[in-house]
Amino acid sequence: MTEYRARVDELLADYRRSRDHLAGVQRELAAVRATASSGDGLVKATVGPQGALTGLEIGNAAYREYGPAELAKEIVRLVDTAGMKAFTSAEEVLAPALPKGTDPHALLRGTADLDAAELVPAEPAEEAKESAEDDSFEDQVWLDDEGWPTAGSDGR
Repeated sequence: MTEYRARVDELLADYRRSRDHLAGVQRELAAVRATASSGDGLVKATVGPQGALTGLEIGNAAYREYGPAELAKEIVRLVDTAGMKAFTSAEEVLAPALPKGTDPHALLRGTADLDAAELVPAEPAEEAKESAEDDSFEDQVWLDDEGWPTAGSDGR
């Protein structure tokens, strides 16, 4: 029985080490931040690990240098650029914790367990046809004559 207990203790210790390591990786992923700045330094966007905007700095001169539409486009561009940086950082944090042969990029995108055929989008024509078939009300009977009184059937 002592040998059995020693094996259980060893397995529990392995589990605790793995869990602690995973918790550390999770903390590192949660701490990922990336920033992108405009060439003139007037606009700076910071995103978190999933690309969500967490900070935006707009210098006072930006309102003179950019029109509203230009400023909006610059912000979107910077958020996208920072998001790509954050994604790369998250891959770097996650890669060492994954089993060999596991693609961190695919894992973070949510496609790690999908094969190539599942990643190909459906043909737009098929989707439109299916949608049109589903939305067609042409052959629908909206009123059922049963139970509705008709002239002269009310017992009078």
